[in-house]
Amino acid sequence: MTIAELEKTIKENNLSSIYLLYGKETFLLETNLKRIKKCFGELKEGLNYIKLENASSDNIIVELQTPPFGFEKKLIIVKDSELFKKQGKKKSTNISDEIDKLVQFLDDDFDSVKDQNIIIFIEEEVDKNALYKEIDKIGVVCGFEPEKPQDIAKRMKFICNSYHVNIDGPTLGFFIEECGTDLQDLINEIRKLIEYAGKDGTITKEDIDALCIKKFESVIFDLTDSLGQKNVKKALEVLKGLIYAKEPIQKILVTLYNHFKKLYIVKLCEKYKEDVLANLNLKPNQTFLVSKYKRQAGYFTEDDLRMIVIELINLDESYKMGNSDLNIGLETILCRYCSK
Repeated sequence: MTIAELEKTIKENNLSSIYLLYGKETFLLETNLKRIKKCFGELKEGLNYIKLENASSDNIIVELQTPPFGFEKKLIIVKDSELFKKQGKKKSTNISDEIDKLVQFLDDDFDSVKDQNIIIFIEEEVDKNALYKEIDKIGVVCGFEPEKPQDIAKRMKFICNSYHVNIDGPTLGFFIEECGTDLQDLINEIRKLIEYAGKDGTITKEDIDALCIKKFESVIFDLTDSLGQKNVKKALEVLKGLIYAKEPIQKILVTLYNHFKKLYIVKLCEKYKEDVLANLNLKPNQTFLVSKYKRQAGYFTEDDLRMIVIELINLDESYKMGNSDLNIGLETILCRYCSK
Protein backbone atom coordinates (compact mmCIF):
# COMPACT_ATOMS: atom_id res chain seq x y z
CA MET A 1 0.00 0.00 0.00
CA THR A 2 1.28 3.47 -0.84
CA ILE A 3 1.45 6.26 1.73
CA ALA A 4 -1.39 8.10 -0.04
CA GLU A 5 -3.58 4.96 0.05
CA LEU A 6 -2.81 4.43 3.72
CA GLU A 7 -3.68 8.03 4.54
CA LYS A 8 -6.97 7.65 2.66
CA THR A 9 -8.00 4.51 4.58
CA ILE A 10 -7.14 6.15 7.91
CA LYS A 11 -9.10 9.27 6.99
CA GLU A 12 -12.10 7.06 6.19
CA ASN A 13 -11.60 5.29 9.57
CA ASN A 14 -11.18 2.02 7.70
CA LEU A 15 -8.55 0.46 9.96
CA SER A 16 -6.92 -2.92 9.43
CA SER A 17 -6.26 -5.39 12.25
CA ILE A 18 -2.55 -5.68 11.44
CA TYR A 19 0.02 -3.25 10.00
CA LEU A 20 3.69 -3.24 9.13
CA LEU A 21 4.93 0.35 8.81
CA TYR A 22 8.61 0.77 7.97
CA GLY A 23 11.15 3.15 6.47
CA LYS A 24 13.42 6.10 7.18
CA GLU A 25 10.84 8.83 6.56
CA THR A 26 10.03 8.82 10.26
CA PHE A 27 8.02 12.06 10.24
CA LEU A 28 5.37 10.68 7.88
CA LEU A 29 5.39 7.32 9.62
CA GLU A 30 4.86 8.85 13.06
CA THR A 31 2.20 11.21 11.67
CA ASN A 32 0.18 8.29 10.31
CA LEU A 33 0.69 6.33 13.53
CA LYS A 34 -0.82 9.27 15.45
CA ARG A 35 -3.75 9.31 13.04
CA ILE A 36 -4.39 5.61 13.63
CA LYS A 37 -4.30 6.21 17.40
CA LYS A 38 -6.77 9.08 17.01
CA CYS A 39 -9.14 6.88 14.99
CA PHE A 40 -8.77 4.09 17.54
CA GLY A 41 -10.06 6.34 20.30
CA GLU A 42 -9.33 6.38 24.04
CA LEU A 43 -6.01 4.73 24.97
CA LYS A 44 -5.16 3.46 28.44
CA GLU A 45 -1.58 2.20 28.58
CA GLY A 46 -1.36 -1.30 30.00
CA LEU A 47 -5.04 -1.95 29.37
CA ASN A 48 -6.05 -1.29 25.78
CA TYR A 49 -2.72 0.19 24.69
CA ILE A 50 0.36 -2.04 24.78
CA LYS A 51 3.87 -1.05 23.68
CA LEU A 52 6.43 -3.77 23.02
CA GLU A 53 10.11 -3.43 22.05
CA ASN A 54 12.40 -6.30 21.03
CA ALA A 55 9.52 -8.63 21.82
CA SER A 56 9.60 -12.34 21.12
CA SER A 57 6.90 -14.13 19.15
CA ASP A 58 5.61 -15.62 22.40
CA ASN A 59 5.19 -12.13 23.93
CA ILE A 60 3.31 -10.91 20.87
CA ILE A 61 1.06 -13.97 20.73
CA VAL A 62 0.22 -13.72 24.45
CA GLU A 63 -0.77 -10.06 24.03
CA LEU A 64 -2.95 -10.91 21.02
CA GLN A 65 -4.70 -13.67 22.97
CA THR A 66 -5.23 -11.55 26.10
CA PRO A 67 -8.70 -9.92 26.00
CA PRO A 68 -8.90 -6.09 26.24
CA PHE A 69 -10.62 -6.12 29.64
CA GLY A 70 -13.15 -3.30 29.85
CA PHE A 71 -12.60 -2.22 26.27
CA GLU A 72 -13.83 -3.33 22.86
CA LYS A 73 -10.35 -3.42 21.28
CA LYS A 74 -6.68 -3.27 22.15
CA LEU A 75 -3.93 -1.42 20.23
CA ILE A 76 -0.54 -3.16 20.27
CA ILE A 77 2.57 -1.33 19.01
CA VAL A 78 5.62 -3.53 18.35
CA LYS A 79 8.80 -1.53 17.67
CA ASP A 80 12.22 -2.61 16.45
CA SER A 81 11.70 -6.35 16.67
CA GLU A 82 14.31 -8.76 15.32
CA LEU A 83 11.62 -10.40 13.21
CA PHE A 84 12.10 -8.36 10.02
CA LYS A 85 15.84 -7.75 10.05
CA LYS A 86 17.86 -9.00 7.12
CA GLN A 87 19.76 -12.12 8.05
CA GLY A 88 23.20 -12.96 6.69
CA LYS A 89 24.09 -16.22 5.00
CA LYS A 90 24.38 -17.78 8.44
CA LYS A 91 20.82 -17.25 9.55
CA SER A 92 20.07 -17.39 13.24
CA THR A 93 18.09 -20.55 14.00
CA ASN A 94 16.39 -18.83 16.95
CA ILE A 95 15.19 -15.90 14.85
CA SER A 96 14.05 -18.24 12.09
CA ASP A 97 12.04 -20.24 14.63
CA GLU A 98 10.54 -17.05 16.06
CA ILE A 99 9.43 -15.91 12.61
CA ASP A 100 7.94 -19.31 11.78
CA LYS A 101 6.07 -19.42 15.09
CA LEU A 102 4.44 -16.01 14.55
CA VAL A 103 3.64 -16.74 10.91
CA GLN A 104 1.97 -20.01 11.95
CA PHE A 105 -0.13 -18.19 14.56
CA LEU A 106 -1.21 -15.47 12.12
CA ASP A 107 -2.05 -18.06 9.51
CA ASP A 108 -4.01 -20.40 11.80
CA ASP A 109 -5.35 -18.36 14.72
CA PHE A 110 -5.34 -14.64 13.92
CA ASP A 111 -8.96 -14.72 12.71
CA SER A 112 -10.07 -15.64 16.24
CA VAL A 113 -8.43 -12.57 17.83
CA LYS A 114 -8.34 -9.93 15.08
CA ASP A 115 -11.67 -8.37 16.08
CA GLN A 116 -10.31 -7.50 19.52
CA ASN A 117 -6.87 -6.23 18.37
CA ILE A 118 -5.07 -3.80 16.14
CA ILE A 119 -1.36 -4.65 16.03
CA ILE A 120 1.19 -2.37 14.37
CA PHE A 121 4.80 -3.35 13.69
CA ILE A 122 7.18 -0.36 13.37
CA GLU A 123 10.56 -0.98 11.74
CA GLU A 124 13.31 1.09 10.11
CA GLU A 125 14.36 -1.62 7.66
CA VAL A 126 12.71 -4.88 6.72
CA ASP A 127 13.51 -8.07 4.89
CA LYS A 128 10.69 -9.41 2.75
CA ASN A 129 10.66 -12.66 4.66
CA ALA A 130 7.79 -15.03 5.48
CA LEU A 131 6.40 -12.73 8.19
CA TYR A 132 6.45 -9.71 5.86
CA LYS A 133 4.57 -11.73 3.23
CA GLU A 134 2.04 -13.01 5.77
CA ILE A 135 1.21 -9.49 7.00
CA ASP A 136 1.00 -8.27 3.40
CA LYS A 137 -1.52 -11.07 2.76
CA ILE A 138 -3.80 -10.48 5.76
CA GLY A 139 -3.22 -6.82 6.57
CA VAL A 140 -1.39 -3.67 5.45
CA VAL A 141 2.29 -3.17 4.63
CA CYS A 142 3.43 0.40 3.91
CA GLY A 143 6.97 1.64 3.30
CA PHE A 144 7.92 5.18 4.29
CA GLU A 145 10.90 6.14 2.18
CA PRO A 146 11.91 9.77 1.45
CA GLU A 147 9.44 11.17 -1.07
CA LYS A 148 10.31 12.60 -4.46
CA PRO A 149 10.59 16.40 -4.71
CA GLN A 150 7.29 16.71 -6.63
CA ASP A 151 5.44 14.85 -3.84
CA ILE A 152 7.14 16.94 -1.17
CA ALA A 153 6.22 20.09 -3.10
CA LYS A 154 2.54 19.06 -3.04
CA ARG A 155 2.68 18.69 0.74
CA MET A 156 4.34 22.09 1.17
CA LYS A 157 1.81 23.69 -1.18
CA PHE A 158 -1.05 22.17 0.82
CA ILE A 159 0.37 23.65 4.04
CA CYS A 160 0.74 27.09 2.42
CA ASN A 161 -2.80 26.95 1.04
CA SER A 162 -4.10 26.06 4.51
CA TYR A 163 -2.70 29.35 5.80
CA HIS A 164 -3.74 31.32 2.67
CA VAL A 165 -0.13 31.99 1.71
CA ASN A 166 1.01 31.87 -1.93
CA ILE A 167 4.08 30.13 -3.30
CA ASP A 168 4.67 29.22 -6.97
CA GLY A 169 6.19 26.04 -8.42
CA PRO A 170 9.70 27.35 -9.16
CA THR A 171 9.96 28.86 -5.68
CA LEU A 172 8.87 25.57 -4.13
CA GLY A 173 11.55 23.79 -6.18
CA PHE A 174 14.16 26.28 -4.98
CA PHE A 175 12.98 25.83 -1.38
CA ILE A 176 13.47 22.04 -1.57
CA GLU A 177 16.86 22.37 -3.29
CA GLU A 178 18.10 24.72 -0.58
CA CYS A 179 16.57 23.07 2.49
CA GLY A 180 16.74 19.37 1.58
CA THR A 181 14.11 16.65 1.54
CA ASP A 182 13.65 15.89 5.25
CA LEU A 183 9.94 16.56 5.85
CA GLN A 184 10.28 17.60 9.48
CA ASP A 185 12.95 20.17 8.60
CA LEU A 186 10.93 21.44 5.63
CA ILE A 187 7.76 21.86 7.67
CA ASN A 188 9.69 23.86 10.28
CA GLU A 189 11.13 26.10 7.56
CA ILE A 190 7.85 26.55 5.63
CA ARG A 191 6.04 27.58 8.82
CA LYS A 192 8.70 30.21 9.39
CA LEU A 193 8.15 31.53 5.86
CA ILE A 194 4.36 31.45 6.26
CA GLU A 195 4.59 33.56 9.42
CA TYR A 196 6.83 36.04 7.61
CA ALA A 197 4.64 36.30 4.50
CA GLY A 198 1.38 36.55 6.44
CA LYS A 199 -2.14 35.79 5.26
CA ASP A 200 -2.58 36.44 1.51
CA GLY A 201 1.17 37.07 1.25
CA THR A 202 3.61 35.42 -1.16
CA ILE A 203 6.78 33.50 -0.32
CA THR A 204 9.71 34.49 -2.56
CA LYS A 205 13.20 33.12 -3.24
CA GLU A 206 14.59 36.17 -1.44
CA ASP A 207 12.61 35.19 1.67
CA ILE A 208 14.07 31.68 1.52
CA ASP A 209 17.62 33.03 1.17
CA ALA A 210 17.11 35.41 4.08
CA LEU A 211 15.22 33.21 6.55
CA CYS A 212 15.82 29.52 5.91
CA ILE A 213 18.53 27.27 7.32
CA LYS A 214 20.16 25.77 4.26
CA LYS A 215 21.29 22.18 4.20
CA PHE A 216 25.04 21.63 4.36
CA GLU A 217 25.06 20.14 0.85
CA SER A 218 23.26 23.20 -0.52
CA VAL A 219 25.94 25.49 0.95
CA ILE A 220 28.59 23.35 -0.78
CA PHE A 221 26.76 24.03 -4.07
CA ASP A 222 26.94 27.78 -3.27
CA LEU A 223 30.66 27.55 -2.60
CA THR A 224 31.20 25.67 -5.88
CA ASP A 225 29.18 28.27 -7.78
CA SER A 226 31.46 31.00 -6.42
CA LEU A 227 34.53 28.97 -7.24
CA GLY A 228 33.31 28.27 -10.78
CA GLN A 229 32.68 31.99 -11.31
CA LYS A 230 36.21 32.75 -10.02
CA ASN A 231 34.73 34.81 -7.16
CA VAL A 232 37.35 34.03 -4.53
CA LYS A 233 35.94 36.51 -2.01
CA LYS A 234 32.49 34.90 -2.03
CA ALA A 235 33.97 31.37 -1.99
CA LEU A 236 36.04 32.20 1.10
CA GLU A 237 33.01 33.84 2.75
CA VAL A 238 30.97 30.67 2.26
CA LEU A 239 33.82 28.53 3.62
CA LYS A 240 34.23 30.77 6.67
CA GLY A 241 30.45 30.72 7.16
CA LEU A 242 30.54 26.92 7.41
CA ILE A 243 33.40 27.08 9.90
CA TYR A 244 31.58 29.79 11.89
CA ALA A 245 28.51 27.52 11.98
CA LYS A 246 30.80 24.96 13.65
CA GLU A 247 30.73 22.47 10.81
CA PRO A 248 33.73 20.16 11.39
CA ILE A 249 36.54 21.09 9.03
CA GLN A 250 37.13 17.40 8.22
CA LYS A 251 33.47 17.12 7.17
CA ILE A 252 33.88 20.17 4.92
CA LEU A 253 36.95 18.61 3.28
CA VAL A 254 35.27 15.23 2.71
CA THR A 255 32.09 16.83 1.38
CA LEU A 256 34.03 19.08 -1.01
CA TYR A 257 36.00 16.06 -2.23
CA ASN A 258 32.83 14.03 -2.84
CA HIS A 259 31.18 17.00 -4.55
CA PHE A 260 34.05 17.66 -6.96
CA LYS A 261 34.41 13.94 -7.62
CA LYS A 262 30.76 13.92 -8.74
CA LEU A 263 31.38 16.93 -11.00
CA TYR A 264 34.35 15.08 -12.48
CA ILE A 265 32.16 11.99 -13.05
CA VAL A 266 29.58 14.20 -14.79
CA LYS A 267 32.30 15.60 -17.04
CA LEU A 268 33.50 12.11 -17.97
CA CYS A 269 29.93 10.89 -18.54
CA GLU A 270 29.31 13.76 -20.95
CA LYS A 271 32.61 13.09 -22.71
CA TYR A 272 32.00 9.35 -23.15
CA LYS A 273 28.19 9.61 -23.49
CA GLU A 274 27.46 7.59 -20.33
CA ASP A 275 24.33 7.84 -18.17
CA VAL A 276 24.95 10.55 -15.55
CA LEU A 277 22.17 9.49 -13.18
CA ALA A 278 23.37 5.88 -12.98
CA ASN A 279 27.02 6.85 -12.43
CA LEU A 280 26.28 9.40 -9.71
CA ASN A 281 24.42 6.70 -7.74
CA LEU A 282 21.81 9.15 -6.43
CA LYS A 283 18.82 8.16 -4.34
CA PRO A 284 15.37 8.25 -6.02
CA ASN A 285 14.48 11.53 -4.27
CA GLN A 286 17.78 13.15 -5.37
CA THR A 287 17.38 12.92 -9.14
CA PHE A 288 16.64 16.65 -9.30
CA LEU A 289 20.31 17.22 -8.44
CA VAL A 290 21.48 15.94 -11.84
CA SER A 291 20.76 19.25 -13.54
CA LYS A 292 22.61 21.13 -10.78
CA TYR A 293 25.66 18.89 -11.11
CA LYS A 294 25.63 19.31 -14.89
CA ARG A 295 25.37 23.09 -14.59
CA GLN A 296 28.26 23.29 -12.13
CA ALA A 297 30.43 20.89 -14.13
CA GLY A 298 30.09 23.38 -17.00
CA TYR A 299 32.11 25.93 -14.99
CA PHE A 300 35.20 23.72 -15.09
CA THR A 301 37.37 21.87 -17.58
CA GLU A 302 38.06 18.18 -17.12
CA ASP A 303 41.64 19.02 -16.12
CA ASP A 304 40.43 21.59 -13.56
CA LEU A 305 38.21 19.04 -11.85
CA ARG A 306 40.83 16.33 -11.84
CA MET A 307 43.41 18.68 -10.31
CA ILE A 308 40.99 19.94 -7.61
CA VAL A 309 40.15 16.35 -6.63
CA ILE A 310 43.86 15.44 -6.50
CA GLU A 311 44.67 18.52 -4.41
CA LEU A 312 41.90 17.67 -1.92
CA ILE A 313 43.24 14.09 -1.64
CA ASN A 314 46.79 15.42 -1.11
CA LEU A 315 45.55 17.88 1.53
CA ASP A 316 43.79 15.10 3.41
CA GLU A 317 46.95 12.96 3.37
CA SER A 318 49.15 15.87 4.44
CA TYR A 319 46.77 16.76 7.28
CA LYS A 320 46.67 13.19 8.59
CA MET A 321 50.48 13.15 8.65
CA GLY A 322 50.47 16.37 10.67
CA ASN A 323 52.02 18.48 7.91
CA SER A 324 49.08 20.77 7.03
CA ASP A 325 46.36 22.89 8.58
CA LEU A 326 43.00 22.09 6.93
CA ASN A 327 41.65 25.65 7.13
CA ILE A 328 44.69 27.13 5.45
CA GLY A 329 44.92 24.24 3.00
CA LEU A 330 41.31 24.64 1.81
CA GLU A 331 41.68 28.41 1.47
CA THR A 332 44.88 27.89 -0.52
CA ILE A 333 43.16 25.51 -2.94
CA LEU A 334 40.27 27.95 -3.48
CA CYS A 335 42.60 30.90 -4.04
CA ARG A 336 44.87 28.90 -6.35
CA TYR A 337 41.96 27.87 -8.60
CA CYS A 338 40.42 31.35 -8.68
CA SER A 339 43.76 32.91 -9.64
CA LYS A 340 44.02 30.80 -12.82
